[in-house]
Order: sequence, then structure tokens, then C-alpha cells
Amino acid sequence: MENIHRKIKGLRLKKEMTLKDLSEKTGLSVSFLSQIERGSSSLAITSLKKISDAFNISITYFFREIENHNYAVRETEQKPFKLEGSNVQHIRLAGKFPERKMEPMLVTLPPNKLFVEKYSHPGEEFYHVIKGMVIFKIEEKEYILNSGDSIHFPSEKVHEWKNPLNEKAVLLSVLTPIIF
Repeated sequence: MENIHRKIKGLRLKKEMTLKDLSEKTGLSVSFLSQIERGSSSLAITSLKKISDAFNISITYFFREIENHNYAVRETEQKPFKLEGSNVQHIRLAGKFPERKMEPMLVTLPPNKLFVEKYSHPGEEFYHVIKGMVIFKIEEKEYILNSGDSIHFPSEKVHEWKNPLNEKAVLLSVLTPIIF
């Protein structure tokens, strides 16, 4: 798979945009965009969504290798992926069809991982802990979830999560709107 940072730079140059132009359309700083294009900075899904919106393309452009074109997704077709600079593994579980409204994924958090970047974006999020423990912080309230527990909240609320244990945590995640 071609690196995401190369795809971003290629699109920007193809559209004859400067880093300043892209910064104005995304609200991301010129220096951050420059670091992304060089592959020296990690990229959150929310930032990638802002960039794809600025280019008027679907975020799936950056993940073409993992697209499915059927309702059913067989285990053998599920391709794990990680965003650049992230240790979090995602496996897309959704079939591909027009007007799809949710994004189900299997998410694996590495041990002792704190997510320092706080997120806030349109939509809803649902997580079900399959294995391990995850601490969600939504606004200022912490929710400690163990295997079998679930959480569902509006994505507009500032949120972050961490895996405090020495073992990986596995979650079923369902997000709206579709980001992949």
C-alpha cells in the first residue's frame, strides 16, 4: 500500500495547491501538513477526514486496498491496517454499498497505551470491549470498561481512551458517519 503521506502530497500537487491553501481548507497548520507529507508526523483519522474533505474525495481513497464490494465480509477478506504513526490496529468489518451510514471495525489497542490526542467530531461512537480493559474519558468523566461492557456517546463530546493493562485490548467499534 502506498504511504498515505505520499498520496496526500500527490493529490495536493495534482490540484496545484500550496500547503497554505490546504491549511486554509482544513484548519490544520502548514507546519503540521508539511510534517504529514514528509511522513514525520502521525495522522489522526479526524485529520485525514479534513484533508479528504478539502480534496473533495472520499477518505476511502487512502485505503483502496481494504475496500469490499459485497454485503458479507469473510474473515479471510478482513485486512488489518494501521494509520501512520499509530500502534492501533483496525479491521474493517463493513460491506460496501451506497448510502451506508455506519462504520463497524475491530480495534486492537496495544498494552499501556495512552491516547493523548483528544477527539471531537460529528457523529456517534459505540464500543464493546471484547477483551481487556479500556478507560474512556468523555469530557471530564472517566468510564472504566471491562470485557463485556459497552459505551455509546455523541462524537461531538471531547473524548479520549487508554488501555491501562499490560495486555492488548480488543473492541468492537461502530462509528458514524462513515470515515473509511
